[in-house]
Amino acid sequence: MGSGLATVGASGVWVKPEPEGFGAELGGVDLAGGLSVADVAAVQAAFARHAVVWFRDQPLTHLQLEALSLQLGVFGEEPYAAPLPGHPHILEVRREPQETVAVFGGGWHSDWSFLKTPPAATLLHAKIIPPVGGDTLFADGTRAWGALDNDRQRVLEGLRGWHSATGPYGPEGYFAKETGRVGMTIYSSPDADGRVSHPLVRTHPVTGRKSLFISPGYTVGIEGMAPDESRPLLEYLFAHMTEDRFVLRHRWAADTLTIWDNRCVLHHATGGYDGHRRVLHRTTLVGERPV
Repeated sequence: MGSGLATVGASGVWVKPEPEGFGAELGGVDLAGGLSVADVAAVQAAFARHAVVWFRDQPLTHLQLEALSLQLGVFGEEPYAAPLPGHPHILEVRREPQETVAVFGGGWHSDWSFLKTPPAATLLHAKIIPPVGGDTLFADGTRAWGALDNDRQRVLEGLRGWHSATGPYGPEGYFAKETGRVGMTIYSSPDADGRVSHPLVRTHPVTGRKSLFISPGYTVGIEGMAPDESRPLLEYLFAHMTEDRFVLRHRWAADTLTIWDNRCVLHHATGGYDGHRRVLHRTTLVGERPV
């Protein structure tokens, strides 16, 4: 193997990390054929270390994606969007050439952070990728937390943020008002107006590392603070966590499988491919109550 590659444990899985250690390409296995026990351990170790991992040139059927997901965890909840028929745990992220509506997943967020137990991980498999645009940006909450000064860290520890789906999925939310989406069926519901409290600083259950746990798309306030007090602090943290120094730009190709850790990572789906079809299939893995 070339420079920058390493074999993990007893598996043939190799890992090529990004320079900052946030994000890594993995290879050396055929995902369609299933992972060995050693392979699973290697992938999980790389995932814990790098938070975003991807495999290139991995064609997967629906059943193979489901089987791979279950080797790595348990299916998570998928609210507010219709799954593939016959595959209740696969969400097809599709945008047709004629659509001009906003990109699904656009704007910084952590998947479904408004749930009491948000998903630990998201798996996204590329089927049809346009010739231009469509990159996904990832932001590293662990390094963002570590870059804050001690005084700021002391202020944040112990604070809890309110998370809600009301902005995109409530009866008065964005998706309730948009027209012209044909690639996906997205639901609005009064349930989206509820809110749940999570710590602003989360301890990762596997690594023990602390990270910011905020979601610009879903974090709507801070427990015990008035809106005019909490909003400036949240805006500061949103801007801090998404600074260029903490962000990885991920470029897709057909048959790429990417997995990211919602417990310490934000992501943002970009556009720039109007006039082209884009299709990816997604599963999530159940997580823990944030602490």
